[in-house]
Amino acid sequence: MSDISFFARIANLFKGFLSIFISDIEKEHPEIAYENAINSMVGKYSKLKAATAAIIRRREDIDERFKQVTKDLAQTEAELSAAVATNQDDLALILIQKKNQLDVQAAELNGDMETAHKDADEAKGSILQVQGEIKKLKAERDVMLARMQSAQARIKIQEQLEGLSVDAEVRALDNVREHIKNTIAQANLGKELADTSLDSRLAALKSQTGDIQAKQQLAELKAKRAAQQASQGQKSM
Repeated sequence: MSDISFFARIANLFKGFLSIFISDIEKEHPEIAYENAINSMVGKYSKLKAATAAIIRRREDIDERFKQVTKDLAQTEAELSAAVATNQDDLALILIQKKNQLDVQAAELNGDMETAHKDADEAKGSILQVQGEIKKLKAERDVMLARMQSAQARIKIQEQLEGLSVDAEVRALDNVREHIKNTIAQANLGKELADTSLDSRLAALKSQTGDIQAKQQLAELKAKRAAQQASQGQKSM
């Protein structure tokens, strides 16, 4: 393997890596890709304009030459007619040869002129086509970049929404709820302890004892009253 082929392969490999690197950059920054494409088309458009200008210049030159040959041919034909009319045969022979040469030139220039006009029309059509493609590409760039920005904004919002976790708020409410439940439980526990304490039981017993004694006293009073009524009834007999 020669050194030249070796370095050529290294250069091609480097170009391959560079193209991949540039491709990745363009994916991340599509505006660069569009700008590169537009600049490339503008460059081709400039070259096409220069080429078209040369074609048009050739067409104009051929037109001028054809006009001049046509003018010379008309002048030669007039001079030939005059030479024939005045019997100047030597001049007529020269003018006939000149006329024949001008006829050939006029025919050739006429064919060249038709070709030049066709080439110029095609070149102008190509220029207009490239102009249209550049305008379309610029319009596409604006639309696609706007869509890209909109999509990026939506993705950013989605990422922000996904990053907003309610776990902390829920945990905070759970702690509050747990604290409230514990407070209520403590209050209930205090009541239960108060109901089951010795003092409470003694107080309840005293209350029950008072009720029993009052009921006994009431029964005694009713019995005493009944006895008195019975005694009075016997005396009245």
